[in-house]
Parts: sequence; C-alpha cells; structure tokens
Amino acid sequence: MSEHTEESVRAEVRQWLADNWDVNLPLLEWRGKLVESGWGAPHWPTEWHGRDLPVGLVPFVDEEFEAAGAIGVAMIGIRPLAAATILAHGTDLHKEKFLRRILTGEDTWCQLFSEPGSGSDLAGAITKAELKGNTWVINGQKVWTTSAHRAQYGLLLARTNPDLVKHQGLAYFILDMKQPGVEVVPLRQMNGHASFNQVFLTDAEVAPEFMVAHDGDGWEIATTTLMHERRGADALKKFQKPSSRPERIFREQADEIKIALEPYTWYPQRAGRADLVIERAKQTGANTDPVIRQEIAKVMTLSKCAEWTARRARAAQQEGRPQGPEGSLGKLASSYVAKTSNNVHTMISGADAMLTGEDSPMGGIIAEILISTPAISLAGGTDEIQKNIISERVLKMPKEPRTDTNRPFKDVPKNLAS
Repeated sequence: MSEHTEESVRAEVRQWLADNWDVNLPLLEWRGKLVESGWGAPHWPTEWHGRDLPVGLVPFVDEEFEAAGAIGVAMIGIRPLAAATILAHGTDLHKEKFLRRILTGEDTWCQLFSEPGSGSDLAGAITKAELKGNTWVINGQKVWTTSAHRAQYGLLLARTNPDLVKHQGLAYFILDMKQPGVEVVPLRQMNGHASFNQVFLTDAEVAPEFMVAHDGDGWEIATTTLMHERRGADALKKFQKPSSRPERIFREQADEIKIALEPYTWYPQRAGRADLVIERAKQTGANTDPVIRQEIAKVMTLSKCAEWTARRARAAQQEGRPQGPEGSLGKLASSYVAKTSNNVHTMISGADAMLTGEDSPMGGIIAEILISTPAISLAGGTDEIQKNIISERVLKMPKEPRTDTNRPFKDVPKNLAS
C-alpha cells in the first residue's frame, strides 16, 4: 500500500466528493455510497468499510467533507462506542451484521452497564445471564440508560458465573432491545429532562453467537467501551448541527439529528458553560468585582488545562496508541471545570440564581446549569473512580485495600439482593 500524505488524501477525497456528492440523494442512499467508498470511516480496516488510513490523517478528510458541505456517517450517541467495541473484540459475524448499519444510521444503540446497586462499581453487576439449552436468558435491571427507548440494540454486561471472583464471571452481549422481556421506563430528572431510562430484563434472550468474545471476557471488553467513553467525555462533542437547506438529504439529516440529540440538549449546561462566564460578568457588572474576577480566572485556567488534556488524548489517538487512563484525566478535569463554573455563575447571579424557567437569567440557562452540573461528576464513572484510576495506573500508587477480589462473587456483600 502506498504511503499516504496530507496532500494525497485531500486530493483523493476531494475528487471522490466531486464525483459522488449529490444533495438530491436520499440520506440512506448517500450513506450507502459513502460506506462502500471507505471515506465514511477511513481509519477503519479496508475489509470493514474503511481505508486503513492512519488516524492522524482523518481530520483532513473531515475538513474536505466540511468544505464540500457533504454529510458524513451517523456516528452520534452510543454508536461510536458500539463500533469501537465491535471492531476491537467482535467476531466477523458481529462486524458484518452491525458495523455498516451503525455508519448508515439504520440502527440505534444503548449501553446497559449501570445497575441500581452497582453504578460506579461496574464489576459488581448482578444482572444474570444463564445458558438454558442453546440460549442465554437474561434477568436483571439496568439504569441511567440513554436512548434505550429508541435503541434497536444494547451493549450488555451481565454475570454468568457468581462462583468466580468479581471481575471474572462476566460476559458482554449484544442484546436485541425490541424483544419481549425488555421493558424501558423513563427517568425524570430534577432539571426537567428525561434523558435516561431504567431497563427491566425478564427472561430476555441472547443467542450464543451474540456474546462478544468469550464467557468471562466481559470486564476486559467493558473496559474498552469505557475508555472510549471517557476519552470522549473531556468536553462536550461538537455535535453536528442540522442544515436549513431545503434539499431532501438535509431535511432527513435534520430529522435524524433532532432525534439523536434529544437526550443531550442539556449537556452543554451539564458541562458548566464556562464559555458564558465572561459574558455574564460583563452583563451584570460583576467583572469589576475583584473577588469574582479571581474566580473567573480560576475557571478560565481550569478550562484551558482541560482543553490541553483533551489535545493530548487526541494526539495519542492519532498516533495509534491504545485507549489509556488519560481519558480519566480528561473526565476528572471536565468535572472540576463544571463545578467551578457553577460556583462562578452563582456568584455572578446572586439570588437570581434561585429562579427557574424564563425568570431565570439568560432565559433559564443559568438555572439549568446550577441543577445539571452535579451529573458530570457521576456520569461515565464518578470523580472518585477516576481518581483511583489515575492514582493506580498513572501514578503507580498502591491499590486501595479491597475485600471483594479474592472470594467468589456470590459471597461478596452487595447493595441489593442478588
């Protein structure tokens, strides 16, 4: 294979777009052409809808698509996590059945990890998977599951053998969410949104071929998923914005984006909106207060440090290095930025910060910031979990004492009856 350069990649993708991009195509038909070309996920293997392009050259492909005004593949929500996990651990059957439809947007996914008694302690999952005849039968409850009400498939972590130690005896499945035995119930949040769901699994079934890798590999595979999730949590992704253009392909994409981003509309506020701090300070005159100015400087410093951490993570990805604990550094940094921004917004708004709805400053945005930021310290692994990962894997500090690692999981005390 010839060596790729920025110039050669730009020229090739620019020519392909000139020959193929058509605003009059239906969205699904365009995505099909894009997947077949390999330009939709050019860093993926050639045999799986990619072009084996070095990750460091992918931004140049993205820039050419943006310059042409062309629509890309459907990698919004949990889809990138599903794709990354399947590429790393899935069988040829999984890749054949799911990867193309992830890129075209035909399938929506959710992540069935957290449980009422084991959120941060993911390895403490008690959802059971029992092999009955030639079928895995699943019973249990998952929670905080974004988009479960729309998902066709779920990434499921379940326990197959309680006689093994905690991090063993787990398996990773691809679950059909539309089958009988899967009940999805929305959770209403204190900020008024309902982005998450509880999922009750009662004799739900999974065929053996839809276990990812092998029985007992669940923890390793879940770690892959989480590393990708945390690397993406250093800051809110720049989601695609729908175009107002009238052609069919743009109308269909706008509908797709609206549905996909519905659970995430409050995520900018969850991140603390450090970008609004200086604007708010100027509006209220708080920029002349020396104490508030000092706190604003603190927010800006933390925000810039978080940005640099994110750049390091992206650089590692572009060099092809495996997902690592730098994702935890970014995740923790984003939590600190959110908390500090929350504090500054409160200082600036004063008593008005207690107002909600249209009476709240900025038409309700400030109130939504104040009641949404606690979520970022929990979602995707709590601050405490990230600190443990950093201390043990980055700083090589001794692991904290554990009482649940050297005995069968069935004998470990639990928050809920198993």
